[in-house]
Amino acid sequence: MSYGKWLNYLNSAEKSSVINGRSRKIHYKFPDGQQMAEEYSMDTGVLQKRGWRKSQQLLGESEWEVEVGEDYRQLGCAGDTEQMSNGDNNFTVKISNTEPILSKRITKKNIEWRIRNLPYPITVYQVIADCTKRAIVVKTTNKKYYKVIKVEELDRCELLPSQANLSTHHQYNTLIITYRKPDLVCEMEAQVLLLLKDIETETDMGELLQGLLKQ
Repeated sequence: MSYGKWLNYLNSAEKSSVINGRSRKIHYKFPDGQQMAEEYSMDTGVLQKRGWRKSQQLLGESEWEVEVGEDYRQLGCAGDTEQMSNGDNNFTVKISNTEPILSKRITKKNIEWRIRNLPYPITVYQVIADCTKRAIVVKTTNKKYYKVIKVEELDRCELLPSQANLSTHHQYNTLIITYRKPDLVCEMEAQVLLLLKDIETETDMGELLQGLLKQ
């Protein structure tokens, strides 16, 4: 079982769980000081969001780094903006921006990345499963964009990326990259759900995952 180290790491964490609507949210505290937060669909069991926070810094808590899902911090950057209300606070939502924005989502059978603000036609893109880098490399023939995308799920299963599992699509200035999950990755995800099955779950959401899992 090549993903055994990943399961052991999850097992080592202090875990808490809450249910909010049709989502279940898990918070992990690991012995090495790292934290992880996840959100799963109650209907499908599919992971919707995952983020990491490194061990506490001398000057306070570090920022959450998003592995799966939208990074809400990308909503508040330069460009045309609009102020919106979020309870007692205001935050800035980006309406348009020319900088490419990468997000990742999971489905039952696939891993999917969307890179927004890429207006070039599909013929310009080269999407390569690079075994040397253990990653997916995205580049354009006009040399306007280059990105190395790590696939954490493959690393945890000690698998190399395969070109045969890759497909691409382009619409609405967005490049969509789809990677079909190998059977071992699906098996790993099932084992993680079994691990989480017996965690006591609260129904009061509270402030547990505030900051990463903003709606």
